[in-house]
This record gives sequence, C-alpha cells and structure tokens, in this order.
Amino acid sequence: MGSLLEARHVTKEYDGRTIIRDISIHLERGELISLLGLSGSGKTTLFHVLSGLTRPETGQVLLGGEDITGRPGSVSYMQQKDLLLAHKKVIDNVSLPLVLRGIRKKEARSAAEPLFAQFGIEGTQYQYPAQLSGGMRQRAAFLRTYLSAARTGHTEAGGEDGGSHDNCGAALLDEPFSALDTITKSQMHSWYLDMMQRIDLSTIFITHDIDEAILLSDRIYLMTGNPGVIEHEIRIQTPRPERKEYNLTQEFLDYKRQIIRILGSGF
Repeated sequence: MGSLLEARHVTKEYDGRTIIRDISIHLERGELISLLGLSGSGKTTLFHVLSGLTRPETGQVLLGGEDITGRPGSVSYMQQKDLLLAHKKVIDNVSLPLVLRGIRKKEARSAAEPLFAQFGIEGTQYQYPAQLSGGMRQRAAFLRTYLSAARTGHTEAGGEDGGSHDNCGAALLDEPFSALDTITKSQMHSWYLDMMQRIDLSTIFITHDIDEAILLSDRIYLMTGNPGVIEHEIRIQTPRPERKEYNLTQEFLDYKRQIIRILGSGF
C-alpha cells in the first residue's frame, strides 16, 4: 500500500524564480510530520502545492494513490491565522466550507453542530469569535478545516447516524500553535494529538519551533536554501505516547543539537 499523501519531485516557480526544487515527501496514515526550516525556504509554497491551490512546474501530488495535483479541496489546509470572520457566529464560521459548496445554511449548520462537542467547543455555536479564547478559536478553526475536506450528510465524526463523516484523511497546518501562550499551546498539543486518533487524521504541519517539532512529530523534514530543498529527514525513535517529559531527556537534546547543526545558527 502506498503513502496517504505524497509529493513526488515537486518544483514550483513564481515569476520565473524557483521557490522550491525537486521536493519529495510522504505522509503515512496516522502520522504527524513537521516541515521545519528558516523563513523563506518555501514551506508555505509547498503547502500550496500539496493542497492543490497552485500547480507545480514539475512533479505531482498523490492522495491515496490518486493524482490530485492542482485540485483544491482534497486535503484540508489551515493557515497560520484562524481567519474567523468577526461578524459571523462561530457555527457559521465553521460551516462556511459547506455553504461554499452550495449547501444551504440551515443544512450546513445541521451538519456542523454535532461536531462541536467532539472538538471540545460545545456551547460556542452562537457566540462570536471575539467571545472565544485563543485556544477555543483554534479549535473552531480546526473544525472548519476538518469540514473543508470531509464529506457531509452525517452528524458525527466516526458516528453511526447514517454512516460516518468521511474523514479528511490528511490535514496541512501552517504554524497552528504559534500565536498561543505556552500553557495554552501545551494543552492544544495534547488535544490535537487526541483528535488525530479519534477522527483518524494524519497531519503535516509547518513550524519554526524545534522543541515543538521534536515533541509532536513522528518524522521531521528539514527545509533549507533558496530555492528550498529537503535537506534532511529525521525519524523520532521514541513513540509519541511514550514522550512524557521527553524534553528533559538526553535523546531530545541530541535531536535538537542535530537540527541546529543542520539548519545553522538561524534558530
């Protein structure tokens, strides 16, 4: 069986300038992998290609073995800011991807509402984004991201009401935790890892935080250069469920030294 999501020899140019060159990465089912690198190395450009928002000059993107190159909507993509619309209630922010697909507002709300409890934001449906904490806003944004690629018509992620929500499969998260304070970030890490398991979600995320990448990832891709290339792949040997106080271990420090050595003093 092939990888869940795969980029093969992807090169992307803008205005005649090569931004990323000959990049090949893969995401296996259930994995969380990180793209770690200095600003300007092309991480977000790679996400635009993986999500289908832009077509590469060369290479292809496969989801479950199917070519999705240049086809948006197959992979969930959450950008760095939550981008919740201040004038819309939370439920209408969350269900917006469904409305944009042509589903009526009432039906879109009905599809989204049962998932609020699953995502830990029950009771916020008819509030406005300004009334939510940073962590709650991020959870709402994650739910919207989930719905942007999941099929509709069912009421629970993994439920039995006429079938299950067809999960996103793969999600792309661009620095999803960077705006949160340290305590909230730690809570969101735990929450997101739990949600990945609950809804059978696999994730690639961009981060500039070495500690975060080591703590959360199964594998880390290091991007460098201009144009950006994949410099190195690091596989974290200790399984994620066994990483209690992992940042205090010698293994953690060894990975951190290795990453700093490869990426240079920019970190």
